[in-house]
This record gives sequence, structure tokens and C-alpha cells, in this order.
Amino acid sequence: MRTDPQPGPSRRRGRSKGRAWTTAALAVGMTVSMLGGTPAAGAPKFQDLPGGANARVLVFHDSGGTPSARTAAAVEAVETAGAEGPDAEHFTVEETDDPSVFTTNELARYNAVVFVDTGGDVLNNAQEDGFRAYVEAGGGFLGLHDAARTEPDSTWFGGLIGARPAAGSPSSVQRATVETGDRNHPATEGLPLEWSRRDVWLNWASNPTGEVHTVARVRERTYDPGDSGNGWDHPVSWCRDYDGGRSFYTAMGGTAESYEDERFRGHLRGALLWTARLARADCQASITDNYEATRLTEPNSPGEADQIGEPHGLVTADDGRVFYIGRGGGDAAAPVVTDWNNPDVGLGLGTVHVWDPATDRVKLAGALEVFGNKGGGGELVKNEEGLVGIELDPDFADNGWVYLHWTPHSEIDREKHLAERRVSRFTFDHATSKLDTASEKVLLSWPVQIHSCCHAGGGMAWDSQENLYIATGDNNSSQFSDGYSGNNPEPDFQGVSFADARRTAGNTNNLNGKILRIHPEDDGTYTVPEGNLFTGEEEGGGKTRPEIYVMGVRNPARISVDPETDTLYAGWVGPDAAGPSPTWGPAKYDTFAAIHSAGNQGWPYCMGNKQPYRDRNLPDPTQPLGWYDCDNLKNESPNNDGLVDIPPARSNNIWYSPQGGAPDYPRDGKVPSYEEDEARYLLPWLTGGGQATMNGPVYRHAESGDSPGKWPEYWDGKWFVGDFYDGDQPRHALVMDPDTSDKGGLPVHAENLDEIIPAGEGGIRNLMDWKFGSDGSLYVLDYGRGFFTSDEHSALWRVSYRGGPATPLPEDLATGGTRGGGDR
Repeated sequence: MRTDPQPGPSRRRGRSKGRAWTTAALAVGMTVSMLGGTPAAGAPKFQDLPGGANARVLVFHDSGGTPSARTAAAVEAVETAGAEGPDAEHFTVEETDDPSVFTTNELARYNAVVFVDTGGDVLNNAQEDGFRAYVEAGGGFLGLHDAARTEPDSTWFGGLIGARPAAGSPSSVQRATVETGDRNHPATEGLPLEWSRRDVWLNWASNPTGEVHTVARVRERTYDPGDSGNGWDHPVSWCRDYDGGRSFYTAMGGTAESYEDERFRGHLRGALLWTARLARADCQASITDNYEATRLTEPNSPGEADQIGEPHGLVTADDGRVFYIGRGGGDAAAPVVTDWNNPDVGLGLGTVHVWDPATDRVKLAGALEVFGNKGGGGELVKNEEGLVGIELDPDFADNGWVYLHWTPHSEIDREKHLAERRVSRFTFDHATSKLDTASEKVLLSWPVQIHSCCHAGGGMAWDSQENLYIATGDNNSSQFSDGYSGNNPEPDFQGVSFADARRTAGNTNNLNGKILRIHPEDDGTYTVPEGNLFTGEEEGGGKTRPEIYVMGVRNPARISVDPETDTLYAGWVGPDAAGPSPTWGPAKYDTFAAIHSAGNQGWPYCMGNKQPYRDRNLPDPTQPLGWYDCDNLKNESPNNDGLVDIPPARSNNIWYSPQGGAPDYPRDGKVPSYEEDEARYLLPWLTGGGQATMNGPVYRHAESGDSPGKWPEYWDGKWFVGDFYDGDQPRHALVMDPDTSDKGGLPVHAENLDEIIPAGEGGIRNLMDWKFGSDGSLYVLDYGRGFFTSDEHSALWRVSYRGGPATPLPEDLATGGTRGGGDR
């Protein structure tokens, strides 16, 4: 039986105000003195550490004779934290500046140890061994600010901390904004999304992101980080399960005044609840090694599409099956007919494949003859039509209904270069895993020009009211306007303009360049729900389409709806201008938006945060006219058959150009300068380049279910945004502020996913679609390395979590309860 030594004169318990600061050694028992710092046989294990009413926290500081005001403030803050909250979360606080306490048995008196002002070599080898044995036995550690400089030559202590300060870190007190990305950890669950505070902000010699679980970052653009700054990803507080114990570190607390901040005190208290085993938390959720990416499909057999078509979209079923489509481009050996005099011009096969987790096998469920194999070449040769979207009915398990967004080859007009795009319902046979192509019921159809490339869109999604959202591209050429606004009225083929997006995306009477919202009925028809952008009766009728929910989008290939809030999320590709022009307007902006209601997202009049383009019109479209007024838009194109006065443009949440994320410029009234050297970049985590947005889902963590690959609760509510291209393009999980996202508010936090959803050669290089399955794993389509075709890299992947449950386990909580940590 172990006998606890009595406290010596430099220990303090509870919240006693009678400070008796001293550098005297802690009095320890004879047994401890004999053991020194070396773990002995029978040393305390995890289950022997105190709990409940006996919970204790030791604050260790290096006073050098007289403790600083910062040390005194830190000890007081920890004491206060120990007395707050319910009784089950109380803990007694003792403090010392004597390193001889770092022995195996003596440290076993404490649930957690806090290091304050301990920069330098403060422990000898035996004492570090004692501390290491304590952590291995399940002890907790909290490091504050200068603790990152403790034991500078110790690899083990460096791992416990997670990162070391960089030379040249700022030493002055500055106000900065802290982003709290973890909304579940007890250290951050009560903090605002954006937290402005004054402190001393350390830079890191090596960024620990991916090796630790970051709960908060400091936003460098809000202060001066100096030459050794870490950039947009600058962790400031993090945690990790380490060597059997728990480690939490915060770089905040660099001033005595920091500890007077009630929010910072709450941050410390939450960190101590976890490190002291009084609460659970998941400190593994963002550690990249805890994720496993597995390719689920093999390359196609020669000349066949037995595994995959030209990847273009996926949807997951409740039973775990994954349905994915091929647009219509064949493999490299497939013939491509571009001669309009040939009846097979553009003929391709749009494929529907099914991967079944029960068998880990793929079946080709069905194929449709599409106009969609006319790839390659210039704008007047290639085409992006075909099978471009798939969704499953909300009652798919019972009725087998599959909705496909496609362009049938049988309906093309080879004389006028027109086609029919449609959304059709087909029936899938669960027993045979075959799509009955003869069961088609056409819900909705509309004309598209196929003389010139591009922009078919294709994404579909359901809301909680079983309304179906359908994303359509602007059916407009990327050329003929120098890469700026697609508003050149002049080019046409047999009277149909193909370079004026005012005919489509800006037209209230055209279904292209829109996100439609309809309610499919059981008989294969549809009704229009209330709350869409138009009723169809404006100006007496004939000028609007009631199916339109959102107008002014360019090429929204991927959309999603958050099942909890019914917020619609969309991304679309921008035009081709490589840089801004004071004459014509902004550079190409790829765009993401969180859409809460019907409205106009601006294209081809305005982009970004209401940045207008220059008007052009007949008789000479090469000459710039006035700037569009984003708040008072008029469609004065000769190709417009809808309303002239159209809804005002809204600000989008995310836009990025080759120069960077969210460029913004000084404005003369409503018109930005568009001078590149005057730009501010509001989202420094976001860079451009090739640019092809691939909107992703909002993750919702299911409390029930025990799938081993389920992503943890940490990601709940985060919006996944990505780009077709890897490298510097976005592949991030975002936190949005619900109070501002419906007004074009910027993301308040971003987290890079490149190491979790592996980018680069051998990984998922060309992201085409991504959705979470019923098992909580993420399913991703890699398009492959060519265009308008499939190749050996075209594949379906699964990204699963392997990090294990939150810690400590319920049975190891010092309270004996289950506070926090979710179901993981």
C-alpha cells in the first residue's frame, strides 16, 4: 500500500490566498527518495491515479527565486478552474518550483501536471524519466506558452509538446484573432468562432499540423508574425494522446493579463478537464495518420468499362452501396466522331456502376446512349454534355428509383446543333443490380446548344422536404470575351447565341446557368415548391421559369444540401482571364456559396463580393460600355427573352483567382480598381491555378452506429470544398459562421485535407466528386489523368477513419461518468 507523502512548504492546496512562495524542495517520503526518478517494478498504473473528490493538479514553475507576475496569474487561473463547475469536475491545485517532485510515485498523486514559465533545462535525466513514467501510466500534461521551450534537447519532451518555437518569434504583445476550429473539445466548446485577444504569439520551427490535433489557430493577417511566421495554418492550441497519457498545449498565456480573460480561463479549464480525466475529448480526429485511403476499383479491362466510365458523379445508398456515373467519353481507344454529317456524331455511353460493400465488387448497372463523346479540340469541337448527374430517390430502398441528369443522343438536332437535356427517373432492380433503361419517365427537359463547348453542370441533391435540386451550366462558350464576362452577343449558330451567358445564366426564362428546385411526384411528374425565385407569372407570364431557385451560376458541377439545416452548398467554375483588368473586370473566379434562400449569384454580371464586369453589346462587342450595377441589374442583351430587370446579385462566400483567395480591391463607389498590386487577399489559405471547383458535402456525424471507418464528430457541421486539381488548389474543411454565411460571410476557419484525402501521384489527384456514405466513410471519385476519357487512374476511393474512440474511455474517467467525447 502506497503512503502519500505530506505536502512541503512550497505546495499550495485549494484556493488559499496565503501565498508562501519559496524555492524549498518538496518534502517527499522515504520510498520516493529511494526510487528517485526511475520507474520501479509495481509503479502506479493508470487505474491508480486519483479521481473524484481526490482529483489533484500540480502546477510546476521555474521561478528562479521569485515567481513572475505571469506565473502568479497562471497559478491563480488554474486554482479558479479547479473550483468552478459541478462538484464532479472540481480538482485541488498544488504548486511547486522544485523539480525533485518528478518521481514516479510522487507524480502519481496528480491527475495532471501543468508547466508554467519552464523554459530551459529544468529536469535532470532521472526527473525526466520519472515524468515520462507518469505519462506512460496515463497521466495528463498541460503546457502553457513558454513550456514549449522546456527541455530543449529532449526528443521525448519535444514530442509531448508537439512543436518548438521558431527563432525570431515575436516577443511583443499584439492583438490577434484566434479561430476555434474544434467545436466539441471542452477547451474550445464555449469559445466564439473568432476570438480577438492580446497576447504574445509564438511561431513554430516546424508546423505540428497533422501530427497533433489542433483545436485553435491564430490568424496571421490580423497581426505581425515577423519573418518566421507559419502562414495561414498557425496552430496556437492543440492536444494529443501521447505515450499512454494526454498532452494539451497552448501558446497563449504569454502575459499576466492573459489570465484575467474569462474566455482564456475557460479554455484552460476545459484543457484541464481532459488532461485530468474529468472529461472526454477526441484528440485524434485531425491527425493524418489516423486516416486510410483505399482504392475500391481496378483499372478497366481492355476495351471495356467494367469498373468505371469517365467519372462524373457519385451518390451513396443507405445500405452502403455507391452508385457512380460515367459522362460518356470512352477510353483512349474509343472512336470520337466530330463530323456533324455523321449520324454518330458525339455518340457515347453514359454508364452507371455500383460498388457493393457486401461483396467488395463492382457491377455495370446500365448504360445510356448519350451525346457526350465529342471531346478534345477547340471550343467548336469538344463538348461537356452526356450523363452528368445522379441521385437516388429518398425511398430508393423500397422503390428503386434513380434520377439521371443527361443528354440523350437520340434527341440531337444535327442541323441546328441543338440537343435536349433532361432529368429522368429510372427503376433499379435490387435483385439483379440492373438499371431498367426502358423504365424512363422524363420529369423535366429543356434545350441546350451543342455547337460550342461548354458547361453542362450536372449536380443534384435532395432537401428534407424531398425537393430535388438540379444544377445546370450556362451552356456558354468560354471564349469570345477574352476570359472575362461571358457577355458577347455576337457569335451564334443558326440564330442561337453561344457566347452570351445573358441568354442563359442571366435570363429569367431559361433553365441553363441555374440551380432548379422541383418536387418529383410518384407518377413521374413534378410540382414546384413555394419559395423559388419566380412564380412564372411575372409581367403576365412567359418571362420567368418557376423551377428556378438560383440564377447566375456558371458551371455548378457539384452541389449538396446539409441534411440538418437544408442549406444548399454549391461551387462553380469561373471564366478564363488570368488576371484582373481595369477595363473589363475581375480575373477568373472559381466560386463557392452557402445558399439559404432563392436568389441571383451574379454571373455573368458580377462575381466574388459583388465585383462587377464591364458591359458590352452590339454593334461592337469589343468596345467596353458601362460597369454593371450589381444591386440594380438589367439584362439588356439582344438574346434575352426574360425579364429586363432581374434580381440583384448577391455576394458569394468564397472566390479565388490565380493570384490568391478572395481578392478584394479599393473601390470608387461600387467599382473596384482591379489593379493587381492593390489587391488584398481575404482568404490566404486558398490559392488558384488550373481551377475547377468541386463542391463537397457538409459532414453530419451519426451518433448511432459503430462503423469502424466512421469519421469522428470533430468534422460535424464542416463544409468540404475542393478543386479538381491537386497541388495548391483547395481541398479543405471549413467552419462557417451561421450568423453571416447567408450574407456572403467568409469562412472563419479552414483545415487542409491534402494528407487525409491524399493528393499527388499515387493518390486522389483529380477530385471529381466526394460524398459521405451511410458508414461514415468518405467516398471519392478520381477522374484520371486525361480529359473526355477514362484511364487507369480513374477510380472510386474510400477514405476511412482509424483513430479509435475519444479518451479517456468512459471506465477510465476520474469522475466515473461519461462527460464529453461523443460516441467515438
